[in-house]
Amino acid sequence: MKFRFLTSGESHGKCLNAIVEGLPAGVRIDEEFINSELAQRQSGYGRGERMQIEKDCVIINSGVRFSYSTGAPICVEIANKDFINWEIPMSVSTVDMTNLETAQKVNEKKITKVRPGHADLAGALKYNHKDIRDILERSSARETAARVAVGAIAKSLLKELKIEITSHVIQIGSVRRSGFNPTINDVGLKPDLLFEEQTKAEIDKAAAVGTTLGGKFEVVIHNAPVGLGSHVHWDRKLDGKLAQAIMSINAVKSVSFGNGENAACLSGAEFQDEIFYENNRFVRKTNNAGGIEGGMSNGEDIVIKGVMKPIPTMKAPLASVDIETKTAYKAHFERADVCAVSACAIVAEAMAAIIIADEILQKFGGDSISELKTHLSNYVNYCESF
Repeated sequence: MKFRFLTSGESHGKCLNAIVEGLPAGVRIDEEFINSELAQRQSGYGRGERMQIEKDCVIINSGVRFSYSTGAPICVEIANKDFINWEIPMSVSTVDMTNLETAQKVNEKKITKVRPGHADLAGALKYNHKDIRDILERSSARETAARVAVGAIAKSLLKELKIEITSHVIQIGSVRRSGFNPTINDVGLKPDLLFEEQTKAEIDKAAAVGTTLGGKFEVVIHNAPVGLGSHVHWDRKLDGKLAQAIMSINAVKSVSFGNGENAACLSGAEFQDEIFYENNRFVRKTNNAGGIEGGMSNGEDIVIKGVMKPIPTMKAPLASVDIETKTAYKAHFERADVCAVSACAIVAEAMAAIIIADEILQKFGGDSISELKTHLSNYVNYCESF
């Protein structure tokens, strides 16, 4: 069995959709939980005007009955409230361009000035689009709302198996969370009021000059069983799958596991996690590997760090070119966030949940949640008696 999904929709289109396949029957699907995950994606200091317009709320169209999955594909939808202002320029049907009012509305939204750091130029060349609108609408981070909804469904499955996923921001711009130790799992990391104050000041400073900020976040997966992923083929390695999933998030530029970002500076004796046998189980007292060895989960917390670049849409835009006239221009600006690292961490949680749910289902199988729980329990018992 495989957990997979597809999304569709544009930033200013009618809605975002996702089709989710592979969820076993009997998993409780709580719309309020999905909506709470969507609300977290929209939160955080430094978010833009769009977050004031949209209040994301999921609509479940199929695959769930009386709040439980049926085993059939699940269709979810998130409406774009701003579509009311874009019905003509984002129409899926032919519009009458001989009508002056219609033509004006369409042309007002046409973009030919490509933006550095975005998909604009590469996408326009690849798909032969003369209007960058056809690229930026789908390449927008708005699409990640659908992924968060899917991730919430994956989390609903994982909660049944007592697997939990958390995240936190550890750096914004040059401000780093004090006392953060990259060599351990900061599972119980408490709110750092000084860090929050400093990051808000940093974001305000960036906003004042029309630029943006990136940062670093960490995702921790608790209680994943040993043996997810595999060492036998490159495309079955768990860290490879998780890295690809996190790297697929808009503006993420690097991913590491555990203390991987510092591995080049350490000796083998300093980096490797020694193994002990205590209380009838194998344990490690450090987690530099981030819970993955040889492409497989090793029973420790899986710790993923991601770096999000500064958002490339800026009020003080960079030099660029108009693809229509080939003349120099300042890049096109459309409303955007100053900083969205906290939101990125929520999307990363969702993507990690999707990968772990898929790995669980591929390894243990089961058409119902009770069958899956039985298979997992038998495996856990086997590991404990090894």
